[in-house]
Amino acid sequence: MNNNKFSRRDFLESSTLGAFSYALGASGTVGERQSQPVTIERIEVFPVSYPVKGEFKFLEGGRLSAVVKIIADDGAVGWGESIPSHLWSYETMETVTTTIRNYLAPPLIGHNVFDLNGIHQIMNQQIAPSFQTGQPIAKSGVDMALHDLIGRITNQSLSQMWGRMPGEEITLSWTLNPSEIDELESLIEEGRRQGYQHFNVKVGTTPDFDLALCKHVKEQVPDGFLWADANGGYDRMTAMEIAPKLADIGVEVLEQPLPSNRLTGYRDLKRQGALPILMDEGIVSHETLMEFIRLDLLDGIAMKLPRCGGLMSAKRQIEIIEDAGLMFLGSGLTDPGLSLAATLQLYGAFNYGLPAALNGPQFLAGSILKDPLQVKRGRVSVPAGPGLGVEVDESKVQELSIEI
Repeated sequence: MNNNKFSRRDFLESSTLGAFSYALGASGTVGERQSQPVTIERIEVFPVSYPVKGEFKFLEGGRLSAVVKIIADDGAVGWGESIPSHLWSYETMETVTTTIRNYLAPPLIGHNVFDLNGIHQIMNQQIAPSFQTGQPIAKSGVDMALHDLIGRITNQSLSQMWGRMPGEEITLSWTLNPSEIDELESLIEEGRRQGYQHFNVKVGTTPDFDLALCKHVKEQVPDGFLWADANGGYDRMTAMEIAPKLADIGVEVLEQPLPSNRLTGYRDLKRQGALPILMDEGIVSHETLMEFIRLDLLDGIAMKLPRCGGLMSAKRQIEIIEDAGLMFLGSGLTDPGLSLAATLQLYGAFNYGLPAALNGPQFLAGSILKDPLQVKRGRVSVPAGPGLGVEVDESKVQELSIEI
């Protein structure tokens, strides 16, 4: 484990990122243990569509995913997954698939699989950043497949690769996004029937409805961890008014209350202090996270591995948050099996103890895994095998494949 910790003062006073590359223990150095390089021979992309169950506002007919397969010159294989969502971000199934096939894959052929830093530099040269990392969801699938490949070559799980103790299981949070209050009772009951004790609520519509929604959930599940996620749906005035009222109801945190570029609004909400203010969509790169912490805009982040550009950046972000003494909540993008496995290993490696809003098992009916991950009593075990810890059934990939 990395024992080189910065104090919060050191963190806030640091003017460059270079000082942190060593302290953060970037996984890009794992290749130094390899005496013989292993190179990328081929990268394949399989657009797939997973069947859905129930209703979720970010899913329209199916959960689309670009499954990434990286084959090394020694025959080893690693799998990853990009999770586009045009209702949540600017990346679509078409852009993710063609970006990987036409722009990211070609220059990576022949590159050392252990050189994660170099691979990310190449990807960022091919798809340049604007304010933040360019097309991070596309890059995440490649990064994930490389971590899986490295783990299989070295026979290590992600936590072992990072020198951390592996976690055993993650407690999940049940996602509620009803359009009417009358729908809420049955949705809560379904979650409790499956063993869930904690709930995250989609708000950001109208304040009166959102308050009634959260109040009803808290009355039904008084001991559960309850957080509200606005997905950037409020303006500054509405957010400032509703945050204290949500706190009075018993909501624990307010996630992404404003659009990502309303930085002065985040500053004002942070200063108000009614609830911990967590950023989600606004945090893609670890560089941006560090800047936002220096500007005192947030109390923490809701981590989503697929939107960060991959495990390398997600791990750095969690380390930054921990070093700064802030909070992170585990979340996801309704992740199918591969992305869910990577996320579970990430959270398990950091001994994550709060409920995680990983709602793939709640809303997805299909899987490409030989042994799909199972939720028992509202908890899911962290995969223990090498790489991502799960095995892909390629026949299932073909069954769920679609044309792009």
